[in-house]
Amino acid sequence: KFPYTEICLNGEEPVDTVRQGLTQTALTLILHFNLCTEEEKPALAAALADMIRARDKHLATGFVGTPYLLHVLSDTGYTELAFDLLFQETAPSWLYSVLHGATTMWEHWDSIREDGTFWSSEMNSFNHYAYGAVFDWIFGVAAGICPSGPGYQAISIQPHPDRRLEFVDTTLNTRNGTVRVHWYYKNEKVCYELEIPAGITAYLRLPTGYEETLTGGIYCYA
Repeated sequence: KFPYTEICLNGEEPVDTVRQGLTQTALTLILHFNLCTEEEKPALAAALADMIRARDKHLATGFVGTPYLLHVLSDTGYTELAFDLLFQETAPSWLYSVLHGATTMWEHWDSIREDGTFWSSEMNSFNHYAYGAVFDWIFGVAAGICPSGPGYQAISIQPHPDRRLEFVDTTLNTRNGTVRVHWYYKNEKVCYELEIPAGITAYLRLPTGYEETLTGGIYCYA
């Protein structure tokens, strides 16, 4: 029913006796690159979400799958679960390294283990940006800034606020100037402050469903 990992031994027919192929990375790549039909996507996305929950809301991806994992979850209706992964504090997670004193991205999720030992003394970079790909999701989904045309002449802004993040204040420099998206919580309301440079068309969609086409200027919503 689900894709599997083919393992060829001594020229024999492919078999799948080791991993069964049903991994977070496999499902992430299939969904991100549309290697399935539209009809298959809901079941594949549900299987991915179930695998994450089965690991107590931990990811199990490496350099290949991590850049797309949160995007896939958001694209398939699991944005809250994506935020759960973002805020996970135990390994494997982004905040594990932060809570263990990291000021740069580690090569391995547990480059320093809980007991203070190294994952490896030979291949264990503490300045290895690959997992920093999560910021693409923070800009593109949490802040909601995405290009809709060449050179950011047109952009879409579809922010996804989450109370746990409290606020987002992001800027993106384009050839026309700086795009800024700032959202924050004020009591029970979410406030949005946007700056759009002249010469850029921005298509805004808020979580409430409100939509508007914006041109150069400063805009506030609540």
